[in-house]
Amino acid sequence: MARRISRRRMLASAGAATAGILVLRGGAPARAAAADKLNVALVGVGGRGNWFVDTIPRMANVVAMCDVNDQKMASAFKHWEHFGREWSASQHSWERSAAAVFRSLLENRPRTFRDFRRMLDEMGRSIDAVVVATPDHSHAVVAAAAMRAGKHVFVEKPLTRTVHESRALRELARKQKVATSMGNQGTCGGAFRRALELIRRGEIGDISEVYVWNTGGGADRRETPKGEVPVPEYLDWDLWLGPAAMRPYHPMWMQRHLWRELGTCQLGNWGPHTANLAFMALKVHELWLDDKRQPPPIIRVEAQTSGINRLSFPKWEIVKWHVPARAGLPAITIVWYNGDGPGAAELRQRATAGGEEKDKPLWQFAGTLIVGSRGSIHATGHNMFFRLLPEERFKDVQRERPETVESSRGPEQDWLAACRGGPAPWSSFDYAAALNEFLMLGNVATQFDTPIEYDPIAARIVNNREADALLGSEYRRGWSL
Repeated sequence: MARRISRRRMLASAGAATAGILVLRGGAPARAAAADKLNVALVGVGGRGNWFVDTIPRMANVVAMCDVNDQKMASAFKHWEHFGREWSASQHSWERSAAAVFRSLLENRPRTFRDFRRMLDEMGRSIDAVVVATPDHSHAVVAAAAMRAGKHVFVEKPLTRTVHESRALRELARKQKVATSMGNQGTCGGAFRRALELIRRGEIGDISEVYVWNTGGGADRRETPKGEVPVPEYLDWDLWLGPAAMRPYHPMWMQRHLWRELGTCQLGNWGPHTANLAFMALKVHELWLDDKRQPPPIIRVEAQTSGINRLSFPKWEIVKWHVPARAGLPAITIVWYNGDGPGAAELRQRATAGGEEKDKPLWQFAGTLIVGSRGSIHATGHNMFFRLLPEERFKDVQRERPETVESSRGPEQDWLAACRGGPAPWSSFDYAAALNEFLMLGNVATQFDTPIEYDPIAARIVNNREADALLGSEYRRGWSL
């Protein structure tokens, strides 16, 4: 079942959904004509932001773009120029349509900014919604500023770098009553929603343990970058740092997953995808909503690592969350393996045994194994495809699309529909904040050699003051949520 998704196929799906009628569940259809499209600003147009440079223009009016790096901004326009030319004679109607949109954007260019705060000040009345695809450490400040300005917000994963930032965004979204979503795109896949159905109806029996893995590991850097390096003219270093402490420029700082202060490593890079199916299907997020429970629920988290590193991330880590009973479901353990620590290779072999040999590299790199009393579900890194094990027992089970829960039109489309008054996306901040808090607890736990105990209602570690202090971080002067 594990298959690679081509960029063309994913863009085709996104493009097709923008044509014709945009159906808002629970309301009347809305014609997706250019005149009534939402006005969207893109903050961060390089790296993962490239995806939104591709897709959002075909779903909404891009009226502003913001990036601290002028080269990335120039690259976004070159992208539109290239595909506006290459796709103009395509055999695919959605590509020809996209080409026309890109050419139009080049003729009537969105306003560009380096500072998102200036963008919101100067264009606030012209912007309905904001997409955030900046480095991890600035997700929260950009999203918070946009929501305070009354804008709907889509934030690429991870939602935030710290637990307290996630909680702040959840509360702000509730207060402002704006539509929100995090970009863990597998949530919208038909196979993801089908797997959720099968788990919840008991197809693989009672579940007590879940295993999630990624082979990437951490950089385990022991020293900060050395030497004086001139800041490139195309980069605003002060704005790139944002809320992080000022320091001399060095290009190594911009590799954010090397540093705890700026990134989240694989728990933030892949965790929102790979741990998502188990977290949602097994209703772990319900613990964040059970504020009447006494005593409050406690999640116990313990970690084993290649060595504690407060500057960077360990080469390998094993994090175990002991999740209490919730929503009528029994207690479970969720175990994360990052890198090649003890037992990691054996777990990957156990989960990926059988199947076609050509799929093994994709399966081995990242995935999850949800173990039940009657069988198991093995899902790929994005949770977009899965196998039921043992395969011979479940060979007649349909695995492509949901049968009882609603289907999705795609992550951006679901969010834009919510912006117009439709239902909240499955990864709205009410859900995404809980998932991100859960994952970022792992990054806290790997800095201690004793377990931590977390109260998800109070957003507090109750047994370790030093660990509790790491749930947030100080912002430098001039930056706040």
